[in-house]
Amino acid sequence: MSTPFISLSDTVAVAPQLSASDMAAVKAAGFNSVIINRPDLEGGDTQPLSAEIIKAGQEAGLTVVYQPVVSGAMTQENVNQFQEYLETLPTPILAFCRTGTRCTHLYNAAKQTS
Repeated sequence: MSTPFISLSDTVAVAPQLSASDMAAVKAAGFNSVIINRPDLEGGDTQPLSAEIIKAGQEAGLTVVYQPVVSGAMTQENVNQFQEYLETLPTPILAFCRTGTRCTHLYNAAKQTS
């Protein structure tokens, strides 16, 4: 996987935008789940679509969920859903958005809520 990731805990890491072609490398890096926090087309029509990433992730043996969160507009509902994913998805989990910052904010907010 050419895209670097940042570990937030023993079971959660974040990354900038990933594509379908990254999913096999994500699995090879030891992850079991992926959370997509970037809304489709946020970056225009060159951004990889969640459906393509989900399909490639499942083919690689990953559990992949799409939880679009608008940058700068995170809601408590977003935090609660993210927290539920942290508690229920197979670990370790890799969450991604445009840069990884949004996922980091979701993680920190979810940890404060739990």
